[in-house]
Amino acid sequence: MPESQTPATELTSQYVAQVTGDLERNTKEQERIGVEIEALQEQLRALQHDHTVLVNMQQALGSASPAAEAAAPSLPHQTSAEPKQSKPKKAAATSAKKTASKKPAAKASSVKASTAAAKPTLVELIRGHLEQESEPRSAAEITAALTQAHPDRSVKTTVVRTTLEGLVAKSHAHRAKQGSSVFYTAAAVSEPAPAEQQQEAAAG
Repeated sequence: MPESQTPATELTSQYVAQVTGDLERNTKEQERIGVEIEALQEQLRALQHDHTVLVNMQQALGSASPAAEAAAPSLPHQTSAEPKQSKPKKAAATSAKKTASKKPAAKASSVKASTAAAKPTLVELIRGHLEQESEPRSAAEITAALTQAHPDRSVKTTVVRTTLEGLVAKSHAHRAKQGSSVFYTAAAVSEPAPAEQQQEAAAG
């Protein structure tokens, strides 16, 4: 009897070991995919937020689009935005026609200029904050500071982090990793600042 039981016991232990290994691999794969899903959901939320902001900007700028198109038929930034924003563009065009029928083009363009001057973009706010700070700042710290400085704006850490990565890619900011945290500093560029001020003064 013991001789006949030994092979069966070994076979059972092999199955147990195999099932245990498969179970561990399955669990690790679930965890890995779960992390990827969370990261993708975070990216999706950031993209949806950016999409909403872009649609609002397009609708706000749409009031001056008939005059702008008549003066300059091909504008680079409008051309690049058309493929991505095909559906919202129709709504923006409709609102632009309504606005154009109510307001003169000159008045609409002046309103657009004053609105742009009153509300700087998130990129401008982040760059300005980094330039004011002497020490590196994380995305969470920058988000908290901007939320406190601009309570009327909805500033999310994911969007701030995406914007910071964009600035790093354009060499407008530097990224440094300390442990598991990532910190950002402004790029040491002195010439563009006066040029931007001159442009703003000329525009104003």
